[in-house]
Amino acid sequence: MKPRPLIETAEDLQIGAAHLAHLSGTWSRLIAVTHPLPLRRKPQGFATLLDAIVGQQVSTASAAAIWSRVQAAGLDDEAALRDADPARLAGCGLSKSKIRYAKALAEARLDWVGLAALADDDLIGTLTQITGIGPWSAEIYALSALGRADILPAGDLALQESARLAFGLAERPSTAALRKMALPWAPYRSVAARALWAYYRLAKQREGIR
Repeated sequence: MKPRPLIETAEDLQIGAAHLAHLSGTWSRLIAVTHPLPLRRKPQGFATLLDAIVGQQVSTASAAAIWSRVQAAGLDDEAALRDADPARLAGCGLSKSKIRYAKALAEARLDWVGLAALADDDLIGTLTQITGIGPWSAEIYALSALGRADILPAGDLALQESARLAFGLAERPSTAALRKMALPWAPYRSVAARALWAYYRLAKQREGIR
């Protein structure tokens, strides 16, 4: 069966999960205990990428609280954020560095439709040219907003910890080590990410990502 280029439906997830389950006994067990996997899709556009910036290097609870205040202030709108005084953003709980990143994203005036048409590598490359958008944020956007099927945000600490637990590793894999480890999971690394996040939730009794 031809690989699905996008993960848009529960059926797409099931096909990807079946592919992973055939790779090894570990994956078979992991898929069994995390079924059904969450779709984890978000709308395309500015707000979702801004949400990823808000979530950088903070707990899911803190990120959710800050994001709620950003939305209540109407600052999840690109034009509104571009025109907003930094003090308003600080009042929502954003740090000075994240205010700078949010402003840079708003000032970039991205072509969101054109962005969605780019190949994975070009998409990540375009987004990471913007101040404050690193590989993790770009990959989260590609996975959640665009539904790309073969993206794994290897810098995500919850994914690293989940991989350690699931595969019985002596220590949490580095970003580079997890990328290498994930090569055989193609072309469904986005489904692997969903399964690992779901396993993290089961193992730790808390969310690894919103």
